[in-house]
Amino acid sequence: MSDYRGVPVVDPVQDRRTAVTQPGSRMARRQAAAAPPPPPPDDRPARGHRSGGGNGEKTKMRVLAWVSVGLTGVMVAGTLTAYAAFRDSLGNINQKSVKEDIINPRPPATGALNVLLVGSDTRAGAGNAKYGQALARQADAGGKRTDTIILMHISPNRDKAQLISFPRDSLVQIPKCKNETTKQEMPARRDMINSAYNSGGIACTISTIETLTGIRINHFVEVNFSGFKNIVDALGGIEICLKTAVNDKASKLVLPAGKSRLDGEKALGYVRLRHYGDGSDIQRIKRQQIFLSKVVAKATSSELLTDVGRLREFVAAAGKSVTMDPELANDTEELINIAMSAKEMTANGVKFITVPWGPAPDDPNRVVWKEPDATELFKAIRTDTEVATPEPTANNQPKAAAVKPQQVRVQVLNGTKTFGKAREVADQLAKEGYNVVSLGNYAPPGGASLAKSEIHYTKTDTATAHAVKLGGAVLPKPQAASGKVRATNVQPYTPAAGTTATTAGAAVKGTPVIQLVVGEDFDSVKVTELPDSVKNNSITASEQKNVCT
Repeated sequence: MSDYRGVPVVDPVQDRRTAVTQPGSRMARRQAAAAPPPPPPDDRPARGHRSGGGNGEKTKMRVLAWVSVGLTGVMVAGTLTAYAAFRDSLGNINQKSVKEDIINPRPPATGALNVLLVGSDTRAGAGNAKYGQALARQADAGGKRTDTIILMHISPNRDKAQLISFPRDSLVQIPKCKNETTKQEMPARRDMINSAYNSGGIACTISTIETLTGIRINHFVEVNFSGFKNIVDALGGIEICLKTAVNDKASKLVLPAGKSRLDGEKALGYVRLRHYGDGSDIQRIKRQQIFLSKVVAKATSSELLTDVGRLREFVAAAGKSVTMDPELANDTEELINIAMSAKEMTANGVKFITVPWGPAPDDPNRVVWKEPDATELFKAIRTDTEVATPEPTANNQPKAAAVKPQQVRVQVLNGTKTFGKAREVADQLAKEGYNVVSLGNYAPPGGASLAKSEIHYTKTDTATAHAVKLGGAVLPKPQAASGKVRATNVQPYTPAAGTTATTAGAAVKGTPVIQLVVGEDFDSVKVTELPDSVKNNSITASEQKNVCT
């Protein structure tokens, strides 16, 4: 995935353009340790992705890994204050450097913090071997694989977090990778997304996610499930609510209808519960997300953050179960900066999202991502790159934040030699609600392409606010200048088929027209309105307080 902007659409107004295709010491001890055995073979039993059934031990392993990685996400996102203040509690944390094993081009870094959370179902260690013993006998005791991949996106101003879950059965294009043990290069292939980790390790998983989404992964956290019970117990248990009573021998769980407080042992039974409700995987995943949302609420509560003893116990419990990249584990300044911002994060700002999916046409036991919805989700995450700082206007006129996209009338001009660029950008703006009135060309002096995008307008109080609003929607942010430029080949804009766009007639009379001159640096328009399939696969932590499942 070499170009994160997509494929250009032919622009009929560009008759003069040439068509162009867009294109510590702890580390030393660990490195001296023997290389781990190769991971066990991929788990590929025939099973439906929407219904219950399948091997109970394998399911247990997947569920525990999924929940553990979620809890680790809470530790990273919500309690880095404790990490910085009680670093000694994490003295045994594992570190692993994988930068040299990432061999594919990487997306640019932004102001956001993106942490890849991977649940490793390793059977190494007595704590892990206790669970999933049947599966452990089928593979080397130290082997590992993942059925859980979550991207934790923390906004640039660190006031909200989104945890994006990638279904393990997703059929995707795996890029060429270097095996983390053998260092041999593996060719690209189409396969289940978790096979990237199973065969190549964390570096291959990072490359796969970056290639598929265009999102730069800043750090990673690998987590096993051995510390799950200790984490829940360190939080003082988690309260859940059941619509009906549970007496499930397979999960060793007996609970009444209504509210119950679960300690670590009972929490394990709850998250692996299968014989409940309609027995579907989808319903079980929803219960898991609600459980994690309650963990987020408790982990970010003042009750925990102000109790030094409990906070230390919680962080220590989580730290024993994770492996991080040294850049995250050893950068005290970064940890403290994130820790200070984490204090501002509350359960209101944490959202769980599952990538939109549907059954694979050629295999009902696998899934494919729903498009263009998945791409829109990734674009929204990728374009959350800066804190909005609207500029006030004079004479008590509205600030840019108060200006709605449909109030901003835009003329899009192509300042590059890429055929169709004006329409490509106009369609993106229209989809986000901006009132695109016309398309055209702009010829920079000297005949070369414009290097950086620009915004031009005749300066008035209203126009200034509208120009600031438009500038905040384009990445990278365009330079702004007073005064219009001369446009050529101007034609009215007609929205692309299927685009719900504001028409020129909807604008208030006298509303200024802002010129956006597209330069070679243009990346994208920020996504603010996500598809229904994304919204329907999202839950916010604060909304789950009184939910019974």
